[in-house]
Amino acid sequence: QVIVHDVNELTEKLFPIVEAMQKHFSAGSGTYYSDSIFFLSVAMHRIMPKEITQIIQVDLDLKYKTNIRDLFDEFDNFPEGAVIGIAREMQPVYRHTFWQYRRENPQTKVGDPPPDGLPGFNSGVLLLNLEAMRQSKLYNQLLEPAMVQKLTEKYHFKGHLGDQDFFTMVGMEHPELFHVLDCTWNRQLCTWWRDHGYSDVFDQYFQCEGEVKIYHGNCNTPIPED
Repeated sequence: QVIVHDVNELTEKLFPIVEAMQKHFSAGSGTYYSDSIFFLSVAMHRIMPKEITQIIQVDLDLKYKTNIRDLFDEFDNFPEGAVIGIAREMQPVYRHTFWQYRRENPQTKVGDPPPDGLPGFNSGVLLLNLEAMRQSKLYNQLLEPAMVQKLTEKYHFKGHLGDQDFFTMVGMEHPELFHVLDCTWNRQLCTWWRDHGYSDVFDQYFQCEGEVKIYHGNCNTPIPED
C-alpha cells in the first residue's frame, strides 16, 4: 500500500515543533537544510497516524545490496528505552563541529572515532519506532526549545545538517535513546573531510568491516557498480 503525503501539509505541521531547532541545525535562512522538512524524522511520531508504529526513513542516494525488509528485523534489537535506530557518521565531521567542547574537555569521547568514541550519527538510514517515540518522556522533553537551547550551549553546537545534527547532539547526552546500526546498513562513501584537514585520522572513522547491505553515495559520491 502506497500513501503519498503532501510536502506542504507536512511542513505546516512540522514547523511549530521544529522551529526552535532550525536556527541551531540549519545553514541559515533560505538554505537547503533550513526547510522544516529536513527535521521530519525528529517529529514523525507527532504527525503520523497513531496506527503507524514503525517507519524506516531513507535518503534517495542509496543503493540496496540486500532486501530492505531485513532492516525491519533491527527493530527487534532495540534495547529498552531506545526509540531510533541509526548508524554512526563515517567522517570526522563532528570532530570538527564539537571542536570547542573538545578543547574545553580534553578527556571527552565526543567526536572521537569508533569503537570507543562518539563520532555522531548519519541520518541516511533511520529506523523510527514511532510508538516508542510517542511514549518516551525523555525524548519528547528533548524536543522542547529550552532543552535544545540548553544542549546547544553546553556543547557549543552549531550545525547545518538538520535532523542528523539533532540526533548527534542528543546522542552525546543520551546514548540510551539510540540503537546503533552496523555500518554495513549505511556504508557512507563521502570522503570530503579526508581532503579538508583530517587526513591523519580519517580512516579511523571511514573503515567498515563486513558485507555492505546499503551503500550511501553522500556528497554526490559515485556508488560502486555491481
